[in-house]
Amino acid sequence: MATPISDTIAWGLADDTSPLTDVLLGKPDHYRWVDAGPLIGRTLANQHKTGVRFDLQTAMAQHSEMVSIYEDNGVRCHYLESDPVLHRNFFARDSSAMTPWGALICHMQLKVRRADYATAIKFYQNAGIPIWQYATAGHFEGGDFVILEPGRVLIGYCGERSEKEGAEQVADFVRAEGWEALTAPISREFVHMDGLVVPLAPKLLVACLDALEPWLLDDLKSWGFDFVDVPYREARNLGVNLVALGNDKVLSMKGADTLNGKMRALGFEVFEPDMSMFTLGGGGVHCLCQALHRDTAGSAPASG
Repeated sequence: MATPISDTIAWGLADDTSPLTDVLLGKPDHYRWVDAGPLIGRTLANQHKTGVRFDLQTAMAQHSEMVSIYEDNGVRCHYLESDPVLHRNFFARDSSAMTPWGALICHMQLKVRRADYATAIKFYQNAGIPIWQYATAGHFEGGDFVILEPGRVLIGYCGERSEKEGAEQVADFVRAEGWEALTAPISREFVHMDGLVVPLAPKLLVACLDALEPWLLDDLKSWGFDFVDVPYREARNLGVNLVALGNDKVLSMKGADTLNGKMRALGFEVFEPDMSMFTLGGGGVHCLCQALHRDTAGSAPASG
Protein backbone atom coordinates (compact mmCIF):
# COMPACT_ATOMS: atom_id res chain seq x y z
CA MET A 1 0.00 0.00 0.00
CA ALA A 2 1.27 3.46 -0.89
CA THR A 3 2.47 5.72 1.90
CA PRO A 4 0.06 8.65 2.41
CA ILE A 5 1.36 11.90 1.00
CA SER A 6 1.88 14.89 3.25
CA ASP A 7 -0.95 17.42 3.05
CA THR A 8 1.49 20.32 2.80
CA ILE A 9 2.37 20.00 -0.89
CA ALA A 10 2.28 23.40 -2.52
CA TRP A 11 -0.21 23.49 -5.38
CA GLY A 12 -1.67 25.79 -8.01
CA LEU A 13 -0.24 27.88 -10.80
CA ALA A 14 -1.40 30.95 -12.66
CA ASP A 15 1.29 30.79 -15.33
CA ASP A 16 3.66 28.17 -16.69
CA THR A 17 6.91 30.17 -16.63
CA SER A 18 7.46 31.20 -13.00
CA PRO A 19 9.96 29.14 -10.97
CA LEU A 20 8.76 25.55 -10.74
CA THR A 21 8.72 24.21 -7.16
CA ASP A 22 6.69 20.98 -7.36
CA VAL A 23 6.07 18.60 -10.24
CA LEU A 24 4.04 15.42 -10.68
CA LEU A 25 5.77 12.60 -12.53
CA GLY A 26 5.29 8.88 -12.89
CA LYS A 27 7.54 5.85 -12.84
CA PRO A 28 8.02 3.99 -16.14
CA ASP A 29 8.36 0.62 -14.41
CA HIS A 30 5.99 -1.09 -16.86
CA TYR A 31 6.73 0.99 -19.94
CA ARG A 32 6.70 -0.61 -23.37
CA TRP A 33 6.08 0.60 -26.88
CA VAL A 34 2.54 -0.04 -28.11
CA ASP A 35 0.62 1.54 -30.97
CA ALA A 36 -0.84 4.54 -29.17
CA GLY A 37 -1.14 7.34 -31.69
CA PRO A 38 0.67 8.91 -34.64
CA LEU A 39 4.03 9.60 -32.97
CA ILE A 40 4.78 6.09 -31.76
CA GLY A 41 2.93 4.74 -34.80
CA ARG A 42 5.54 6.41 -36.99
CA THR A 43 8.32 4.86 -34.89
CA LEU A 44 6.87 1.36 -35.17
CA ALA A 45 6.11 1.69 -38.88
CA ASN A 46 9.71 2.65 -39.67
CA GLN A 47 11.55 0.22 -37.40
CA HIS A 48 12.48 -2.02 -40.34
CA LYS A 49 14.47 0.89 -41.77
CA THR A 50 15.69 2.73 -38.66
CA GLY A 51 16.52 -0.30 -36.52
CA VAL A 52 15.45 1.50 -33.34
CA ARG A 53 14.29 -0.78 -30.55
CA PHE A 54 12.79 -0.21 -27.14
CA ASP A 55 14.98 -0.90 -24.12
CA LEU A 56 13.48 -0.54 -20.65
CA GLN A 57 16.81 -0.07 -18.87
CA THR A 58 17.71 2.76 -21.22
CA ALA A 59 14.29 4.33 -20.66
CA MET A 60 14.70 4.11 -16.88
CA ALA A 61 18.15 5.71 -17.08
CA GLN A 62 16.86 8.54 -19.26
CA HIS A 63 13.96 9.16 -16.89
CA SER A 64 16.34 9.20 -13.91
CA GLU A 65 18.50 11.82 -15.62
CA MET A 66 15.42 13.99 -16.13
CA VAL A 67 14.50 13.62 -12.45
CA SER A 68 18.03 14.61 -11.44
CA ILE A 69 17.75 17.81 -13.48
CA TYR A 70 14.55 18.71 -11.66
CA GLU A 71 16.04 17.97 -8.25
CA ASP A 72 19.32 19.80 -8.99
CA ASN A 73 17.18 22.86 -9.79
CA GLY A 74 15.28 22.70 -6.52
CA VAL A 75 12.10 21.11 -7.86
CA ARG A 76 10.35 18.63 -5.57
CA CYS A 77 9.24 15.54 -7.51
CA HIS A 78 6.03 13.68 -6.68
CA TYR A 79 4.84 10.49 -8.34
CA LEU A 80 1.76 8.73 -9.59
CA GLU A 81 1.58 5.09 -8.54
CA SER A 82 2.95 2.73 -11.16
CA ASP A 83 0.51 0.12 -12.40
CA PRO A 84 1.19 -2.79 -14.78
CA VAL A 85 -2.21 -2.25 -16.44
CA LEU A 86 -1.89 1.53 -16.73
CA HIS A 87 1.54 1.13 -18.28
CA ARG A 88 1.62 4.65 -19.83
CA ASN A 89 0.29 6.63 -16.86
CA PHE A 90 3.79 8.02 -16.21
CA PHE A 91 3.05 10.49 -19.03
CA ALA A 92 1.60 12.58 -16.21
CA ARG A 93 0.61 15.55 -18.36
CA ASP A 94 -2.54 14.04 -19.78
CA SER A 95 -4.63 12.49 -17.00
CA SER A 96 -4.97 15.84 -15.21
CA ALA A 97 -4.10 19.52 -15.42
CA MET A 98 -3.21 21.91 -12.62
CA THR A 99 -4.94 25.29 -12.38
CA PRO A 100 -5.14 28.13 -9.82
CA TRP A 101 -8.34 26.52 -8.53
CA GLY A 102 -7.23 22.91 -8.14
CA ALA A 103 -6.79 19.91 -10.40
CA LEU A 104 -8.76 19.24 -13.55
CA ILE A 105 -9.31 15.49 -13.97
CA CYS A 106 -9.25 14.55 -17.62
CA HIS A 107 -11.10 11.98 -19.71
CA MET A 108 -8.63 10.21 -21.96
CA GLN A 109 -9.57 8.59 -25.23
CA LEU A 110 -6.98 5.88 -25.94
CA LYS A 111 -8.07 2.51 -24.59
CA VAL A 112 -4.63 1.88 -23.07
CA ARG A 113 -4.92 5.14 -21.11
CA ARG A 114 -8.63 5.46 -20.48
CA ALA A 115 -8.35 4.59 -16.76
CA ASP A 116 -5.28 6.72 -16.01
CA TYR A 117 -7.62 9.09 -14.18
CA ALA A 118 -7.70 6.54 -11.32
CA THR A 119 -4.09 7.08 -10.27
CA ALA A 120 -4.42 10.83 -10.83
CA ILE A 121 -7.45 11.09 -8.53
CA LYS A 122 -5.72 8.94 -5.91
CA PHE A 123 -2.67 11.19 -5.96
CA TYR A 124 -4.63 14.42 -5.51
CA GLN A 125 -6.80 12.97 -2.76
CA ASN A 126 -3.78 11.63 -0.84
CA ALA A 127 -1.91 14.90 -1.35
CA GLY A 128 -4.77 17.02 -0.05
CA ILE A 129 -4.96 18.91 -3.34
CA PRO A 130 -8.54 19.86 -4.27
CA ILE A 131 -10.07 18.58 -7.48
CA TRP A 132 -11.52 21.57 -9.30
CA GLN A 133 -13.44 19.99 -12.19
CA TYR A 134 -13.87 16.80 -14.21
CA ALA A 135 -13.94 16.73 -18.02
CA THR A 136 -17.10 14.83 -18.92
CA ALA A 137 -18.65 16.29 -22.09
CA GLY A 138 -16.13 14.61 -24.38
CA HIS A 139 -12.61 13.30 -24.24
CA PHE A 140 -10.12 15.88 -23.04
CA GLU A 141 -6.44 15.48 -22.14
CA GLY A 142 -4.07 17.66 -20.14
CA GLY A 143 -1.59 18.16 -22.97
CA ASP A 144 -4.23 20.36 -24.61
CA PHE A 145 -4.48 22.70 -21.61
CA VAL A 146 -1.85 25.43 -21.96
CA ILE A 147 -1.82 28.32 -19.49
CA LEU A 148 -0.30 31.10 -21.57
CA GLU A 149 -0.20 33.67 -18.77
CA PRO A 150 -2.36 34.69 -15.81
CA GLY A 151 -5.90 35.04 -17.10
CA ARG A 152 -5.44 33.26 -20.46
CA VAL A 153 -5.56 29.59 -21.46
CA LEU A 154 -5.09 28.03 -24.89
CA ILE A 155 -7.03 24.80 -25.37
CA GLY A 156 -6.52 22.40 -28.26
CA TYR A 157 -8.17 19.34 -29.74
CA CYS A 158 -7.31 17.01 -32.61
CA GLY A 159 -10.32 14.69 -32.33
CA GLU A 160 -8.35 11.49 -31.82
CA ARG A 161 -7.32 12.52 -28.31
CA SER A 162 -9.10 15.63 -27.03
CA GLU A 163 -12.43 16.28 -28.75
CA LYS A 164 -14.09 19.60 -29.50
CA GLU A 165 -16.89 18.91 -27.00
CA GLY A 166 -14.41 18.25 -24.20
CA ALA A 167 -12.29 21.26 -25.12
CA GLU A 168 -15.30 23.58 -25.13
CA GLN A 169 -16.50 22.27 -21.77
CA VAL A 170 -13.11 22.91 -20.21
CA ALA A 171 -13.02 26.36 -21.81
CA ASP A 172 -16.38 27.12 -20.18
CA PHE A 173 -14.99 25.98 -16.80
CA VAL A 174 -12.13 28.47 -17.23
CA ARG A 175 -14.40 31.31 -18.36
CA ALA A 176 -16.61 30.76 -15.32
CA GLU A 177 -13.56 31.66 -13.20
CA GLY A 178 -13.17 34.95 -15.06
CA TRP A 179 -10.30 33.92 -17.33
CA GLU A 180 -10.13 33.97 -21.12
CA ALA A 181 -10.04 30.62 -22.91
CA LEU A 182 -9.29 30.14 -26.61
CA THR A 183 -10.00 26.79 -28.26
CA ALA A 184 -8.34 25.69 -31.49
CA PRO A 185 -8.19 22.54 -33.62
CA ILE A 186 -4.75 21.05 -34.31
CA SER A 187 -3.33 18.46 -36.67
CA ARG A 188 -3.34 14.90 -35.35
CA GLU A 189 0.39 14.54 -36.00
CA PHE A 190 1.11 16.88 -33.08
CA VAL A 191 -1.32 14.98 -30.78
CA HIS A 192 -1.75 17.81 -28.25
CA MET A 193 -1.41 21.58 -28.16
CA ASP A 194 1.79 21.22 -26.11
CA GLY A 195 3.36 19.77 -29.24
CA LEU A 196 2.80 23.13 -30.93
CA VAL A 197 2.88 25.86 -28.26
CA VAL A 198 4.58 25.96 -24.84
CA PRO A 199 5.29 29.09 -22.74
CA LEU A 200 8.97 29.86 -22.19
CA ALA A 201 8.93 33.22 -20.39
CA PRO A 202 6.40 36.02 -19.85
CA LYS A 203 5.00 37.02 -23.27
CA LEU A 204 7.36 34.52 -24.98
CA LEU A 205 6.14 31.25 -26.49
CA VAL A 206 8.00 28.37 -28.09
CA ALA A 207 5.92 27.41 -31.14
CA CYS A 208 5.99 25.75 -34.53
CA LEU A 209 4.68 28.75 -36.43
CA ASP A 210 4.31 26.93 -39.76
CA ALA A 211 1.89 24.48 -38.14
CA LEU A 212 -0.34 27.07 -36.43
CA GLU A 213 -3.52 28.21 -38.12
CA PRO A 214 -3.04 31.81 -39.31
CA TRP A 215 -6.01 33.04 -37.30
CA LEU A 216 -4.58 31.47 -34.13
CA LEU A 217 -1.18 33.04 -34.71
CA ASP A 218 -2.92 36.40 -35.24
CA ASP A 219 -4.82 36.02 -31.97
CA LEU A 220 -1.65 35.18 -30.04
CA LYS A 221 0.12 38.18 -31.57
CA SER A 222 -2.83 40.41 -30.65
CA TRP A 223 -2.28 39.37 -27.03
CA GLY A 224 1.28 40.62 -27.27
CA PHE A 225 3.16 37.33 -27.46
CA ASP A 226 6.51 36.91 -29.16
CA PHE A 227 7.78 33.55 -30.41
CA VAL A 228 10.79 31.31 -30.56
CA ASP A 229 10.04 29.48 -33.79
CA VAL A 230 10.67 25.73 -33.91
CA PRO A 231 11.28 24.24 -37.37
CA TYR A 232 8.82 21.58 -38.43
CA ARG A 233 11.51 18.86 -38.59
CA GLU A 234 12.12 19.38 -34.84
CA ALA A 235 8.51 19.99 -33.86
CA ARG A 236 7.37 16.69 -35.43
CA ASN A 237 9.81 14.98 -33.06
CA LEU A 238 8.46 16.84 -30.00
CA GLY A 239 10.97 19.69 -30.02
CA VAL A 240 8.33 22.13 -28.74
CA ASN A 241 7.57 19.81 -25.80
CA LEU A 242 9.82 21.46 -23.21
CA VAL A 243 9.39 22.66 -19.63
CA ALA A 244 10.20 26.17 -18.42
CA LEU A 245 11.86 25.80 -15.02
CA GLY A 246 11.80 29.52 -14.33
CA ASN A 247 14.77 31.79 -13.63
CA ASP A 248 15.78 31.58 -17.32
CA LYS A 249 16.28 27.81 -17.14
CA VAL A 250 14.68 25.33 -19.53
CA LEU A 251 14.34 21.56 -19.59
CA SER A 252 14.52 20.70 -23.28
CA MET A 253 15.78 17.55 -25.01
CA LYS A 254 18.63 16.32 -27.14
CA GLY A 255 17.79 16.56 -30.82
CA ALA A 256 16.10 19.96 -30.72
CA ASP A 257 19.38 21.51 -31.82
CA THR A 258 18.02 24.58 -33.64
CA LEU A 259 15.60 25.44 -30.85
CA ASN A 260 18.16 24.86 -28.09
CA GLY A 261 20.61 27.12 -29.90
CA LYS A 262 18.00 29.87 -30.23
CA MET A 263 17.13 29.68 -26.53
CA ARG A 264 20.78 29.85 -25.50
CA ALA A 265 21.24 32.88 -27.75
CA LEU A 266 18.41 34.53 -25.80
CA GLY A 267 20.25 33.89 -22.52
CA PHE A 268 18.49 30.76 -21.30
CA GLU A 269 20.32 27.92 -19.57
CA VAL A 270 19.17 24.83 -21.47
CA PHE A 271 19.26 21.27 -20.19
CA GLU A 272 19.00 18.72 -22.99
CA PRO A 273 18.94 15.11 -21.79
CA ASP A 274 18.57 12.25 -24.25
CA MET A 275 14.90 11.22 -23.93
CA SER A 276 14.73 9.14 -27.11
CA MET A 277 13.00 6.14 -25.55
CA PHE A 278 10.13 8.50 -24.73
CA THR A 279 10.05 10.76 -27.78
CA LEU A 280 10.10 7.71 -30.04
CA GLY A 281 7.41 6.25 -27.79
CA GLY A 282 5.08 9.22 -28.09
CA GLY A 283 5.97 11.89 -25.52
CA GLY A 284 8.60 14.42 -24.47
CA VAL A 285 9.55 15.99 -21.15
CA HIS A 286 6.44 18.18 -21.08
CA CYS A 287 4.27 15.09 -21.61
CA LEU A 288 6.08 13.37 -18.73
CA CYS A 289 5.22 16.00 -16.13
CA GLN A 290 2.36 17.91 -14.60
CA ALA A 291 3.45 21.12 -12.90
CA LEU A 292 1.85 21.26 -9.45
CA HIS A 293 3.10 24.64 -8.23
CA ARG A 294 5.08 27.62 -9.45
CA ASP A 295 6.39 30.38 -7.24
CA THR A 296 4.12 33.19 -8.37
CA ALA A 297 1.78 35.55 -6.53
CA GLY A 298 -1.12 34.14 -8.59
CA SER A 299 -0.72 30.59 -7.30
CA ALA A 300 -3.08 29.05 -4.80
CA PRO A 301 -1.71 28.51 -1.28
CA ALA A 302 -0.47 25.18 -0.10
CA SER A 303 -3.32 22.96 1.08
CA GLY A 304 -3.79 22.23 4.71
